[in-house]
Amino acid sequence: MNNQHLNEKKTRLSVDYFEKMHIIKNRKEDEVAIMLIQFNFKNFRSFREEVTLDLSATKMTEFSERVVTIGSEKILPIAAIYGANASGKSNIYSAFEYMAEYVVDSFKYGDEEEKFEEYRPTPFLFDSTSADAESSFEVYFTIPGDKNEKTYNYGFCVDQEGVTEEWLNSKAKTARKYSTVFYRGNSDSELDLSGLPKNSRDNIKIALEKQVLIASLGAKLKISKCKAIRDWFLINEFADFGDPVTNFFLSHRLPRGFVDDKNVQQKVVEYFASFDEHIKDFRVEKVPNDGESKEDKYKINALHKMIDSDKMAEIPLGAESAGTLKMFALYPELQEVLEKGSVFFIDELNARLHPLLVRNFLLTFLNPNINVNHAQLVFTTHDTWQLSNQLLRRDEIWFVEKDDRGVSTLYSLADFVDEDGARIRKDESYEKNYLIGKYGAIPTLKSIDMFKGAQCPGDIGSAPTEVERRD
Repeated sequence: MNNQHLNEKKTRLSVDYFEKMHIIKNRKEDEVAIMLIQFNFKNFRSFREEVTLDLSATKMTEFSERVVTIGSEKILPIAAIYGANASGKSNIYSAFEYMAEYVVDSFKYGDEEEKFEEYRPTPFLFDSTSADAESSFEVYFTIPGDKNEKTYNYGFCVDQEGVTEEWLNSKAKTARKYSTVFYRGNSDSELDLSGLPKNSRDNIKIALEKQVLIASLGAKLKISKCKAIRDWFLINEFADFGDPVTNFFLSHRLPRGFVDDKNVQQKVVEYFASFDEHIKDFRVEKVPNDGESKEDKYKINALHKMIDSDKMAEIPLGAESAGTLKMFALYPELQEVLEKGSVFFIDELNARLHPLLVRNFLLTFLNPNINVNHAQLVFTTHDTWQLSNQLLRRDEIWFVEKDDRGVSTLYSLADFVDEDGARIRKDESYEKNYLIGKYGAIPTLKSIDMFKGAQCPGDIGSAPTEVERRD
C-alpha cells in the first residue's frame, strides 16, 4: 500500500468515526440492540468455499443466561476464533471489514476506475476458476430502533468489474419467510425495488453504477431503509492490531469527552485500575496548531503517585507500556459498543496483553449485568487459556484450519465430531485437547534444524567435537 493509500485510509477512518458519533448522538436509549446473527462469505483470500460464522445460539445448556432473545432469534454475545499462524483467522476479520467499507463508501466510486481499484475484492488465487469468480458477502442481523424486532438479511456479490448481485430481505418476528426489500441481478432487467418508496426508485435507477451498491447509494439519497443498513455497518467497531494504519488511528483516538470532561477522565482511570492501579489521573494539554493540520492535537500525560510524597510524577502516555497503550486504544471502541450494543471485531486481541487481562476484557461482554445493551465481541486469538469450559460455550468457540492447497475452513467446536464420531462434551478440557491436536487448527511443526552445525560470526575453524566439548 503506497503513501497515498495510507493517507486515504487514515482519512476514511477519521471520517467514519465522526459519522459514527453523529449516529450515536441521535440514537435513543430504548432502541433494539444492533446484533449480528450470522456472517457468510465466499471466495475471499484464503477462503475458497462459502463459510459461515454463526452467532445464533444452539440448544446447548451452558451459560444460558448470556443468550439474548430478539424476535425469534437467540443470539450469542461472543465468538472466539482460534487457529495456527497463516491459517486465515485474520481473513475473517478482513472479510467483514471489506463488506462494511464497501457498503459505507461505494457510492463514491461511480464509474471512476481509479477509486474502485482499491476496493476490488481479493479472491482465492490458487486456482484459475476462483481467481476469476465473484466474491460474496452476506449478513443476518437486527437493526436499532426496530420495535417490530425484524431480522434482516443483506448481501452482495462483487467481481473485478463491480457488483453482480445484491439483495435485502426482512422477516417479521412471527413470519416464517423473508420478504424482498430490493434485489439486483447482473442485468438491468433484474432490478426489483418494490420494497423501497416509489418516489425514490427512479433516482436509484438513474444514479446506480456497476461499482455502486444500492444500500450505499440509497443511504446517500436519504432512503431510510438503505440508510439503516449503512448505519448498521458504520456503527460497528474494528480494531486490527496487526495493521499499522489502524493502530496509528486507534492510538490517536481519544475517548468521547476525554479532553474537557474530568468525569470521563476519571472513568478512564477506573478502567485502567482494573488492571493497573499506578495511573491516578491524566493531564491533557492542547498542542499549538502547526498550520498543516486542521485537527486539534493534544499532549496527554499519565499521572503516577510518587513513592516518597503525595506529589504526582508525569509520564507521557506514549512512554507507557505497549499493553497499557493497547488498552487505552481499546477504550473508545469499548465505550461505544457497550453503550450502544453494537459489534466489536478485534484481530489479535491477545497481542501484548496478559491472559488475565484478556479474561477480564471478555468477562465485560459475557456478564449481562455489565453488558446490558447486548454488545457483541468477535475476536481472533492465540491465547489458549481462554479455551475453557468455565468461560465459553462450545458454540462460541471457532477454529480456522488451512489445508495443503492453501484453502482455509472455519468450523465451530459445537459442530466438531471427533475420530470416534462423538461430539465434544461441555466438561472436556478444551485447551488441553486443542493443544494436543484433537480439534485440528494447530501448526504442523518440524524441527528448526537449518542452524545445525552453524558457526558463530568470527569463529575460526570447524565446530568442536564431542571430546573437545567435554574437555
